[in-house]
Amino acid sequence: MKNVNHSLLEVAAENFILLGISDRPWLERTIFVILLVSYILDILGNISIILVSQLDAQLQSPMYIFLSHLSFLDLCYTTTTVPQILFNTGSSTKTISYGGCTAQYALFHWLGCTECIVLAAMALDRYVAICEPLRYAIIMHRSLCHGLVAMSWISGFGNSLVQVVLTVQLLLCGHHVLNNFFCEVPALIKLSCADTTVNDVTVAVLVGLFLLIPLALILLSYVFIARAVLKIQSSKGRRKAFGTCSSHLVVVSLFYLPAVYVYVQSPSSYSQDQGKFISLFYSIVTPILNPFIYTLRNRDVKGALRRQLEGIQRICK
Repeated sequence: MKNVNHSLLEVAAENFILLGISDRPWLERTIFVILLVSYILDILGNISIILVSQLDAQLQSPMYIFLSHLSFLDLCYTTTTVPQILFNTGSSTKTISYGGCTAQYALFHWLGCTECIVLAAMALDRYVAICEPLRYAIIMHRSLCHGLVAMSWISGFGNSLVQVVLTVQLLLCGHHVLNNFFCEVPALIKLSCADTTVNDVTVAVLVGLFLLIPLALILLSYVFIARAVLKIQSSKGRRKAFGTCSSHLVVVSLFYLPAVYVYVQSPSSYSQDQGKFISLFYSIVTPILNPFIYTLRNRDVKGALRRQLEGIQRICK
C-alpha cells in the first residue's frame, strides 16, 4: 500500500482545504456580508486613526505613537485573513495554496505577537503617565517609544520564524483539510499524524514569552495604576485617570482573553470546531472594533477627527 504521509515541505504543489462554515451553508451568505462590511469599516477606521495621529499636532504624545502602530497592525492583521475568508465563503472553492497557507500563518503569528507587545508598551505608557506624571516626558521620550515598537516587530518576527520552521516539517496523514477559516499553527499541528511533542513544547514556550508575560506585565501595570488612582482625592480626577485607561483595557480584554483560550491549551488537544470561531473573533472582530473603541472613548481622537474633517471641508469650498 502506498505511503500517504507527507511533510508540509513535500506538499508544496498541493492545496489545503479550509472548511470554514461549509458544514453550515445557510450561514455563508450572512457571514460573507457581515465580514465584508466589517472589513470595509476596519480599513476606514484604522486608516483614519493612522492619518489623524500623523497629521494632527495635538496627537504627538507617546500614547498616539503606539495607537497609530496598533491601527497599522490591526489593518495588516485583518488583511492577512479576511480577503481569503471572503473568497472562500463567497464561492464553492474552499482551498488555499501551500505557499498561501505558509505565508498566511507566518504573517498571522508575526502580527499577533507584535500586537501583544505593543499592547504591553501601551500599558507601560499609561503606568508612567499616571504613576510618574512629573517624569513622563523624560521617561517616555520618542526614541524609547520607537525602540519599543521596533522591539515588538523584531520579537514578533522571531516568534513567527521559529513556528514556520517547525510547522513546515510536520508530517501529514495524506489529507489536507483544515477545520478553520484560515491557516493557523494549532490547526496544522492538529492535522499531523506524527509525534508533535516538539511543536507542542515550542508553542507553549512561545506563548509564555510573547502572550502570558506581556499580559502579566499589563495586569501588574494596572495594579499600580489602580493604587495610584485610588489615592487621588477628587472623584473628577479619579474618573479622568480611569478614563485614559478604559479604552486600552477594553482592547486588551477583547484581544487577550480569546487568544489565551486558544493558545494556552496544548495544540494536540485543540478543539478545532470551537477554536475556529474564537480565532475568528480575536483575529478579525477585535481589530475591527479597536478604532471605534478608541474613537468613541477618546475626546482627543474625536476632536482631531473633527478638526481634520473641518479642514477638508474648507479645502473643498
